[in-house]
Formats: sequence, C-alpha cells, structure tokens
Amino acid sequence: MSGSSRGNNPHGLRQIGLDQIWDDLKSGVEHVYERQSMARTRYMELYTHVYNYCTSVHMTQGSRSSAKSKKGQGAGGAQFVGLELYKRLREFLKNYLVDLLQGGQDLMDETVLTFYTKQWEEYQFSSKVLDGVCAYLNRHWVRRECDEGRKDIYDIYSLALVTWRDNLFKALNKQVTNAVLKLIERERHGETINTRLVSGVINCYVALGLNEDDLTAKGPTLSVYKENFESHFLEDTEAFYLRESTEFLRQNPVTEYMKKAEARLSEEQRRVQLYLHESTQDALARVCEKVLIEKHLEIFHSEFQNLLDDDKNDDLGRMYQLVSRIADGLGELKSLLEAHIHYQGNTAIEKCGDSALNDPKIYVQTILDVHKKYNALVMTAFNNDAGFVAALDKACGRFINNNSVTKMANSSSKSPELLARYCDLLLKKSSKNPEEAELEDTLNQVMVVFKYIEDKDVFQKFYSKMLAKRLVQHMSASDDAEASMISKLKQACGFEYTSKLQRMFQDIGVSKDLNERFRKHLGASGEPLDIDFSIQVLSSGSWPFQQSCEFTLPIELERSFHRFTTFYSSQHSGRKLNWLYNMSKGEVVTNCFKNRYTLQASTFQMAVLLQYNTADNYTVQQLQESTEVKQDTLVQVLQILLKSKLLVTDADENELLPTTTLNLFHGYKNKKLRVNINIPMKTEVKQEQETTHKHIEEDRKLLIQAAIVRIMKMRKILKHQQLLGEVLNQLSSRFKPRVPVIKKCIDILIEKEYLERVDGQKDTYSYLA
Repeated sequence: MSGSSRGNNPHGLRQIGLDQIWDDLKSGVEHVYERQSMARTRYMELYTHVYNYCTSVHMTQGSRSSAKSKKGQGAGGAQFVGLELYKRLREFLKNYLVDLLQGGQDLMDETVLTFYTKQWEEYQFSSKVLDGVCAYLNRHWVRRECDEGRKDIYDIYSLALVTWRDNLFKALNKQVTNAVLKLIERERHGETINTRLVSGVINCYVALGLNEDDLTAKGPTLSVYKENFESHFLEDTEAFYLRESTEFLRQNPVTEYMKKAEARLSEEQRRVQLYLHESTQDALARVCEKVLIEKHLEIFHSEFQNLLDDDKNDDLGRMYQLVSRIADGLGELKSLLEAHIHYQGNTAIEKCGDSALNDPKIYVQTILDVHKKYNALVMTAFNNDAGFVAALDKACGRFINNNSVTKMANSSSKSPELLARYCDLLLKKSSKNPEEAELEDTLNQVMVVFKYIEDKDVFQKFYSKMLAKRLVQHMSASDDAEASMISKLKQACGFEYTSKLQRMFQDIGVSKDLNERFRKHLGASGEPLDIDFSIQVLSSGSWPFQQSCEFTLPIELERSFHRFTTFYSSQHSGRKLNWLYNMSKGEVVTNCFKNRYTLQASTFQMAVLLQYNTADNYTVQQLQESTEVKQDTLVQVLQILLKSKLLVTDADENELLPTTTLNLFHGYKNKKLRVNINIPMKTEVKQEQETTHKHIEEDRKLLIQAAIVRIMKMRKILKHQQLLGEVLNQLSSRFKPRVPVIKKCIDILIEKEYLERVDGQKDTYSYLA
C-alpha cells in the first residue's frame, strides 16, 4: 500500500467494496435458489465474500456504517458494515419472488396448492442455505442494528420469510386458503385427499408468523396462521356441521346421531394431529361441540328419558360422554336420572303391596334391587361421576324414607324398623342361615340401605332390642357376624351409636363366667340344686328391657332363686338384682301323658303348668291368684296352652272369663318329644313396638336439648333461626328433628333456666351459665 493510504488506514486493513464481490455472490445465490447442488468449496467462497465485506474497512464517507460504536469511538476506525449488502439481498429476493408469482397467479384449487407448497418448500430450503452463507452478517451487523432498535432489519432467513409474506403470500393467500378449505370439505365427505398439500400450506402459514417486536423470541406467533387460515376454517367447520347435524337428525334416530357425532369429534381431533397446528385443537373442539351437541341439547334431554325407560346403557354412556363436553350440560341429565330412580324405587315398593309392610326381607330386597341396578348404571355409563352419584343418593334417600309402605304405616320411621327386622332375620339362628361369606356380603348390602336412612336412631332402638333378645335367648347364628355388624355401624355412626350394643356383648361374656363360678360354688357347698339352672346378669343401663311385672315364683324354682341371690350378694355387695321373669324360660318334663315330653316354656307358662301337679282343673281366677300374673297377660298365656292342646275348656277360647275352668288334657299327643310352646304373645309384640316408639320420642327430646345446650354454651347469644339451623345440622346424621319439637325443647330449657330470651331483641336467646 502507498504511504498516503497507510495514513488514513493505520492498521493496514483491506478495503473491499461491495461491487468487488457482488457479481460472484449474486451468481452463487442464484445457484442456491435454482436448487442446484453446490460443492462445499463453492459454499465457503460465498461465505468468505460476505465475511471479507463485513470485516473490511469502509470510511464513513462512502457508505453508512453502524450509527455509532458502542464504545463511542469516532467514525474513522474499522466498524461493522452491511447495509448495502443487506439491501441488495433484499432486492434480489423480492425480484425472485415477483418472477415466481407470475407462474401461480391464475391457478386455483389443487393446482395452486401444488404450486404454492412446492415453491415454498424449495424457497424455505434455499433461504436456510442463504442464511448460512450470511451467518457473519447476521451475527454482527444485523444483531448490532437490532440491538440499537432498528425495526426493519431482520436476520437473512427472517428477511426471506418477510419477503415471501409481502410478495407471494399476500398475493395468493386467499386462493390458497380457499383451496385448502375445499380439500378439507372433500375429506369430510369421505374422499381421500393429498394431506401433504394441506400440511405444506399450514407449515408455511405458521412459519410466516414472525414476532417482529422481538426477533430473538422463540417460536412463531401464529398470527398469520390464525388470521388467514384458522378463523376461516372454524367458520367453515361450524357451517358444515350445522347443515349436516340438522339434516341427519331429521332422517335418523338420536341414538344413531350420537354415534355419528362421536365419530365426527374423533375425526376432527385426528385432523389436527395429521395436518393442522396443535393450537387449533381446543378452538376446533369447542366449535364442533357447540354445533354437534350444545345446539341439540333439548333433543338429547328428551331422548335421555326414553333411554332410561328402555335400559339402553350403552347409549346412555355415549350421551354422557358427549354432553359432559358442554359446560354445565349435565345438570338436566342428573335431575332426570334422580326423578327416574325415585319413580322406579317407589313403583317397585308399591308393586310389593302389603307384603312389603309385613315382610322385611321383601322390602329390603326390593330397595337393594333398585339401588344395585342404578348403581351399576352410574358406575359404567356415567363413569362414576360425582354429580350422578349424588343424584342416585338423593333419589334413594327420598324413596327409602318416604314410600307406599311408610304411608301405609303412617310413619316415616317404618323403613329403619323394617331394616332392623331384616338384620334380625339374617343374624338369628334358623335353618336358612347363609354361609359366613354370603352373610357378610348381605350385611354390606344392608349398610348400603342404612346409609340412606334418615331416622338412624329408630334403627338403633329396634336393632338393640332385637340384638338383646338374640343374645339372651342364645339365638345368634354367629358371634362373628354380630361383631362384624356392630363394627360396620360403629364405622358409619361413631362409637356412641354402638357403645350399648358392645356392652351387651360384654355382659353375655361376664355371665358365662358367673355361671361357671356359681356351679363351682354349688359343688363346693355339697348341696347341689335339684334342677339345672343358668342365669344371665345384665347391666341395667345397656339393655332395652322393661322392669318385670308382679309374679309369684313356683315353689319348685324358689330354692334356685334364693341360692343365686345369696351367692351374688356375697360376690357384689351393694348391687341389687331385678329379675326379668317375662324374659326367662325353662323346660318342664311331663309324667302325666302316654309319652314323656319335654316342654320348652316361658316362666309364666311353667308357673301355670306346675299348678296342675296338685289338681287337674282350675279356674282362670284361681290361676291368677296363685301366680299373680296380670289378668291380660295370663289370658294370653292360657290361650297359647289351649291352642297347643295341653289344657282344654268347654268355654270359648277367645273369651276367657275369671270363672272359666281349664282342665289338663290327659290325651295330649305330639309327634315331637321336645315341644316348644314359648311363642311370643301378640300384645307383647304390639306393646313392645309402641313403647319403642315412645322411647324414641323421649330420647329425641333429650338429644335435641343436649344439642341446644352445647350450641348455646359455645355461641352465648343466638337468633332463633340460626339456632334451629345449627340443631338441624348437628342432629341430621341421627334423625331429622321436627321444628315444633325443637321449639318445645327451647321452651323446656328456658323453664329449666339454661337459656333466656334477650330483652328488647326479637327471637334472640342467651345462655345462662
């Protein structure tokens, strides 16, 4: 270099003008865009041209260099250059595309798609190659310009995309988009199409969505795809399915339409996966659901009832799957299902008639059949959806607590009573007792019904009475089954609900030990009893038995009575024994008939029969005086003995008067040598039911009062309505308190000075400590 030039260029860097490299560079770029193969050396030559130009010294007079260096140095040093090269490349791409457009302007339908996708793929590939050639320009000059806030400068690949968008896409996008939509419609009509044409266009539209505000941001913005394709595609889809669904429903049943809708929805989902952008999935699904399902919901609702009536479980499942796609779409179906189950339950119980009122097995089995059927439906067809489970529970709760049987009995507490009686049938010894595993399964089913019972306290009362009888009379089929049932009730209602039942079990165990000790005591005393004698001592608070009535023990039993009383007093000082004669029983051996019989009898029956050891006939009055059994109870005892032909009378059996004479029947015969004459008396059963219900009402009042005191102790001051609400809430798991009863309990507590009405404030109570 000459001395003068070294003065202006102190570092001795080369000066390369654009014109020196452009012809060869342009020739290489044309080569790239003609899709001809290129040797690596040629590629490197082109790359070197760009590199040399960008790194050469350009004085500020000649061309625009970067506005200012970052370090604020003057304009005379070596700086990044590239604007002129950038402009020429932009011009080249524009001219190339303007020429290309000539070949596609007049094309339509599939031909325009073939042209567009082919040219796009080739252009995109060539532009990536060009981007590689200009990598140095991108890394330095372009990046510097962008950092300094220039909006119209892009890296070379993005420049190629912008140029395509402005020169080819804008000119052809309408006819290209229409051609794609036509192709998709043909596919919807069942034709096979070239999906590569569609995916090629979609890929182009996606790539063109540059984020021009932030070129460094990852991924396209999808703006071109959304505005120029997706919005039109969704409009077309809505119109297509609106026509098709309306027409199909006019000519076909709803069940067939649901299959069609299901197929169309999965078809559209596959369409997105095959050749549309994944972001379209949700919007397309919403449009399809709106047109195929939401617009026809009323038709679905009316058909739902028919499907329930005809037990079309598969179609019900299909309808659920479709309607569940719509926000809040299932509400009506849940209501319809609840009404249907309620109706079916009521109808099934009504069909049983009076037998359901008197036979707990029929009643409970009918309820279980309905529940089993619809529980299976909810599990399979409705996918165990919480809303449908709730509908099943509400419907079962309604028809179990209020049906034709409860109306006949004029009592809402008939259901828990019948359920308790059904448990008694299952757990009592009989020839029909099922196997352990089957019994356990049946008890689990009982708990299904129990869950829906509102008056759980009624069930508890009847269950405890029946359990007590089973235990006292040694009639339990299985101790394991009894314990299992108590455990299930404890799990459902808590410890307090079953505490008395568990104490009954404990008493029976204690009584076995007590009998053993008494036998040893008798053996040790050397004075054994002349009769077999066993006893059960029950703690008074846990067992639901009434105090025994007046009764004179037969002389034959007095010795056992006194010996045990003395023994027990010596073991437990301060405890008092109350004898429940009405619950006691024994065996009497006969020596007055042709055959020797063993009669299993109640204590009252034994007392009457033992009188006949001294005479063959007695009047009712005489028997009453000697036994001291109440007249109405004695009459029933005598009627059972007359029926079993042990005693006879000339008078009417059903109208026994104090003067009626009863004779021992010496000609008594029976096929069995052990005869059970201990049959429950009708008035005893009826009276027991009445007292049970009476006790339930009394217990409820105490529970309500306890709840009120608990609530008021915590809240101190409370309004009437709030207090009612909290009481109902606290007790709803046991029973549904009636509002008038709650009001009555509040008045009782005010009288007892637990609460008082607040002066000057209407309907407000305060707690008195």
